[in-house]
Amino acid sequence: MRKNLHALLAALLLGCGGGGGTDPDAVTDAVTDAATDTSSEPDVPGDTVTDAPGDATVDGPADCSIFPPDNMWNTPVDTADVHTLSDTYIGSIGGDTELHPDFGAFWGEIPIGIPYNVVPGDQPLVPVSFYYADESDEGPYPVPPDALIEGGPDGDGDRHVLVIQSGTCILYEMFDAWPQTDGSWEAGSGAIWHLDLNEVRPGGWTSADAAGLAIFPGLIRWEEVYEDGVIDHAIRVTMSDLQRAYILPATHSDGTCGSDPDCPPMGLRLRLRDTFDETAFAEPLQVILRAMKRHGLVIADTGSDMFIGGTHDPRWDDDVLHDLHSVHASDFEAVYTGDPIPY
Repeated sequence: MRKNLHALLAALLLGCGGGGGTDPDAVTDAVTDAATDTSSEPDVPGDTVTDAPGDATVDGPADCSIFPPDNMWNTPVDTADVHTLSDTYIGSIGGDTELHPDFGAFWGEIPIGIPYNVVPGDQPLVPVSFYYADESDEGPYPVPPDALIEGGPDGDGDRHVLVIQSGTCILYEMFDAWPQTDGSWEAGSGAIWHLDLNEVRPGGWTSADAAGLAIFPGLIRWEEVYEDGVIDHAIRVTMSDLQRAYILPATHSDGTCGSDPDCPPMGLRLRLRDTFDETAFAEPLQVILRAMKRHGLVIADTGSDMFIGGTHDPRWDDDVLHDLHSVHASDFEAVYTGDPIPY
């Protein structure tokens, strides 16, 4: 299912997800085996950098690791093989399709991007009811009544709510989340992620994102770009026409393209070509483009083509981010990290 991110921004289309529990993490090995050796890779993406890119020790918000080093989000694909169907997939997307930053500061008074909330370990737990309860992780969730919501409190888009709990380092994510007068929440779906584990949802299940993946690890954060100067993780991207198949650790696809094998499957990794010259861009954009060469993009949701995810932050310079529109789908290639699983 899909919703418009903002009524005034029909182009900012993002997908939703279902939800569900977690399975053992053994399937992650199939993903990392196809990529480069990670023995000297950074621990996790996050807020502080101590050395050059590729040799950094970094932590995320609330001093939490954002999944283990060998997690899909943290695994580089700069030496992974080009997918045999790369040209086909890029052709399905449309080579002239522009890269679009689906995050930033504001469009008018509407916040752009997905915010996140950091709460203390003793944050009160509140009930959450889901209309996709059979694929959602049951509450309660430590969601404050004034939690930041994608699109703002009155937004009519995907209304993702992301909460990282300090101390426990558990990530709670909800889709289509609405606070209730009694302190509880109603949402379309919800997923709970232990940030120290490689968790994979059951096959065919979504999460708060259509691919069944966590959302927060794939978001570009202002601190990474302007303070760290490096993004040590893959970046979330949406596409409109997707094969009804997924590449692990993704576990679901909306299947908007049916079983057509020419359409990309959910969970596909796209890598900016190493011949692309990022030096013509402003330094903040060079940080983003270098990450696309090293860690690539992950198709994680149904939405507008080549819309990349990031956090809302009033410090973003939307004019600078707009220059990413000069990057096109044809500047990317699909890489092989596993075979698509139809369902």
